[in-house]
Amino acid sequence: MSTATLFHTLPQRTLTALIEASAQINASLEPSHVLASIASTAAMVMRAEASSVLTLDRRRNKLVFRAAVGDRGNALVGEEFDADLGIAGQVCRTGQPAIVGDVRQDKNFFKGIDDKCSFQTRGLIAAPLIYKGEILGVVEVLNKTNGQDFDEEDLGLLQVFANLAANAARNAEAHERLARENRGLLETVRGQLKIIGNSPALRSAHDLINRVAASNASVLLLGETGTGKELTARQIHQLSPRRDKAFIAINCAALPETLLESELFGHEKGAFTGAVSQKIGRFELADGGTLFLDEIGDISLNTQVKLLRVLQEKEFVRVGGTKTVSTDVRIIAATNRDLQAAVAAKSFREDLYYRLNVFPIQLPPLRQRREDIPLLVEHFVKLAAIQLGCGVPSIGDDVMAMLVGYNWPGNIRELQNVVERVVLLADGGQIVPAHLPREIAGDQEHVVPDKSESSLWGYEKAMIIKALRDNGWNQSKAARTLGISRDNLRYRVKKYQIERPT
Repeated sequence: MSTATLFHTLPQRTLTALIEASAQINASLEPSHVLASIASTAAMVMRAEASSVLTLDRRRNKLVFRAAVGDRGNALVGEEFDADLGIAGQVCRTGQPAIVGDVRQDKNFFKGIDDKCSFQTRGLIAAPLIYKGEILGVVEVLNKTNGQDFDEEDLGLLQVFANLAANAARNAEAHERLARENRGLLETVRGQLKIIGNSPALRSAHDLINRVAASNASVLLLGETGTGKELTARQIHQLSPRRDKAFIAINCAALPETLLESELFGHEKGAFTGAVSQKIGRFELADGGTLFLDEIGDISLNTQVKLLRVLQEKEFVRVGGTKTVSTDVRIIAATNRDLQAAVAAKSFREDLYYRLNVFPIQLPPLRQRREDIPLLVEHFVKLAAIQLGCGVPSIGDDVMAMLVGYNWPGNIRELQNVVERVVLLADGGQIVPAHLPREIAGDQEHVVPDKSESSLWGYEKAMIIKALRDNGWNQSKAARTLGISRDNLRYRVKKYQIERPT
């Protein structure tokens, strides 16, 4: 019987119920509300004791109870089983509705669900939720309230209802996905910066970044605080096939254990005091994209266990929830700690360490890439001037020499903070040594230069690069600026292996 014919033969009461049901299930775009409405209105329209909505998790090939009404229906929500099992599995597999008068006589009936919720199913009808040819799940209706068997007319009516419900379910799902992606992409856009520098140490790190970016391999970024680990993680994401999806970052050291788990995995309403609504965690926000776990060495052993499970199984459960959520994220972790020592001390799980340490990249400290300092200073000066709303100040060679010669224990982060301060003090004029902090401009006898690259060596190389860059890499002009001969400059270019950036 066609849908149009069925509508003409339906009693007025049933038609009214269908119209009311359609309005009810389309009244919200919140997926849990929509699915709950589908379950309750299905039972009402079909005059049945119980009804449930199961959605298909294709990644894990599972059918998951997302809503249920009737005796002990709440106990079913979150339960799942293999999508190949039961009458629901048959409907999902074939895309055809099914009617069973006596489940005891049907070999496809999966008794496990009845056993779990102490419910006795006598007869049932089930119809697929289909949207544009894609099966989203199944709606099941159990046991007519009048004790009679379901018939073909009931089955046709349920299919009409399922078609209405599928549209509402997909609209709600699309709305939730777009909202999640928008939140994720907003975080991605907020942090888009570029890596600046052309030193050999930085080029070595870039080579590794370019090699690993196109893969799905987990990356572990190692280095001192302030060396640009998050910026490096963003660059890996931007060079990867996941670039159009979200990049989500979280500082694992900034939150206590309970809040960190909620941030990572999300939580359900009422999961703990203050959980007034459902929260989507970072793993869900980053689905299809990249999740950056900064300061990974600071997480507790308990959280390490849960994180390891997600990395192994690619699924998790929200705090206070029962529903298994599947996820597809690329993990980039970072730490300034010695994780091997932490493993030896039993404060970091060895199995998690090996999961994260698939492709380690060591980021160089700023004192090992001094020739990049003038470029970084010029960039941060312009950036600070824009942010502070003041003019762009000039920088004398004496100030640049002090900045290049300093050891920068806080690395790039410390450099940026210092530049913001001096730009504010200069107020559009010239930055002078008096604007610099005492540890940079004052007595620096306490500063011990890095043995691999002295302050003097780094300063000379940095100033040569600055002169070349300021003069369009014309060596004659750069030599005149530096007050040396062109041959002397050529010698130093060769000595310091200076190459023009491509």
